[in-house]
Amino acid sequence: MARAYLCVIVLMFSLPGPVVRAQTNSGAAEPNRQSTERDGQHDFDFEFGTWKAHLRRLLHPLSGSNTWVELDGISTVRKVWEGRANLGEFEVHSPTTHLQGLSLRLYNPQSHQWSIYWANSNDGTLGTPMMGGFHDGRGEFFDQETFQGKAIFVRFVFSDITPDSFRLEQSFSADGGKDWEPNWIVSFTREKQ
Repeated sequence: MARAYLCVIVLMFSLPGPVVRAQTNSGAAEPNRQSTERDGQHDFDFEFGTWKAHLRRLLHPLSGSNTWVELDGISTVRKVWEGRANLGEFEVHSPTTHLQGLSLRLYNPQSHQWSIYWANSNDGTLGTPMMGGFHDGRGEFFDQETFQGKAIFVRFVFSDITPDSFRLEQSFSADGGKDWEPNWIVSFTREKQ
């Protein structure tokens, strides 16, 4: 009997699910939904331009280490597609380290979310996109990556946003998002023209 139940359960999860079709003739519901969704396509407008960047970087994340290094440099962000996308160039250095990165951010008008892609000049590949958006002046973006052979969550937080400064913090979580360890903290100050 137990074998029969097990077979039924296996079949239930292995067969394709039912096809679900969205209701398209509900004209009253659609405008309501759209009016409550926040249009965030200009959330990154604050960042366009050139910034001085001061990076504090944890050398050995998720190891119990508290060894940080500090690097200084420049970040330049320009808009693409009238602000619905942007490109950021990031370059910082110290006497022993030189980092160059590129961020590509794309806005999805259907989901009202941003995707953030990061590329490091050392490997020249785009990483896993972080997904998220802004709420009450704070941007939060998440993804799942592999770090030292283990799956972890990664979080970006944009905060303390003013016309002339903002902060970006990257954190890792090895316990499913219960605890977060910051490992990349950047303070940005607008470059004066």
